[in-house]
Amino acid sequence: MQRPPLDAELLRRSVAEFPELSLFSRIDVVESTGSTNADLIAHAADPEAGGRVLVAECQESGRGRHERSWASPPRAQIAMSILVRLPGIGPAVLGWLPLLTGVAAVDAVRATAGLQANLKWPNDVLIEGRKVAGILAEVATGTDVPTVVVGTGLNVSLTEAELPVPHATSLVLAGAPEVDRTALVRSMLREFARHFTEWRTAGWSTAGLADEYRRRCATLGATVRAELPGGEVLTGTATDVDGHGRLLIGERAVAAGDVTHLRAEY
Repeated sequence: MQRPPLDAELLRRSVAEFPELSLFSRIDVVESTGSTNADLIAHAADPEAGGRVLVAECQESGRGRHERSWASPPRAQIAMSILVRLPGIGPAVLGWLPLLTGVAAVDAVRATAGLQANLKWPNDVLIEGRKVAGILAEVATGTDVPTVVVGTGLNVSLTEAELPVPHATSLVLAGAPEVDRTALVRSMLREFARHFTEWRTAGWSTAGLADEYRRRCATLGATVRAELPGGEVLTGTATDVDGHGRLLIGERAVAAGDVTHLRAEY
């Protein structure tokens, strides 16, 4: 299988050439690293690091929720992290950043790969019920302004044998024609910048963002099984997300947990 490299020079020029990417200060592409999130967290205290983007052709020690680790064959995936400053944001709504990133990833996949992607709460990207992308946000410490690194791992050309788990998929397996990963990275950044700028302009109000999220979330209206921290299991219909981004299952607000769709409309 042909897996061409990212066009690093084109991505670097994009910051200056495209006004919609002005949110980003620089875009770096590396051949291999342990974790793009960890690399950017290490630079969080640098006042020049705001808006920095790091993309790895191969990520050897990627991290997901609950400290789950994963790796991908070189050039088969997009492993990308973004460092953002959020001045004036309230701690109660900071958790909306990974949900926003999920919305941006869905929009980029739909626009660039032509596939009907959706979200599974909180921010897994699904195609026909199978996971094609995951997102992890980490808050940096030791900074004057709230600073978060948010990473996205998107399966592009993985084969069935290369998938990390049976319920995963890739854009190619889902039927996308040949996908230009460079164009996909630019689309992901463009969609992230659009949604982030709208959120910031709204003074970090979650009302508009929540509506955008609801329109893309396949969990809402589905019967779900939620495995909560501490071992509790909750089953019911997911009805909404609240102002904090928590999933409402019946009358219960769930802030964290592994959610399985028992019945869903895609």
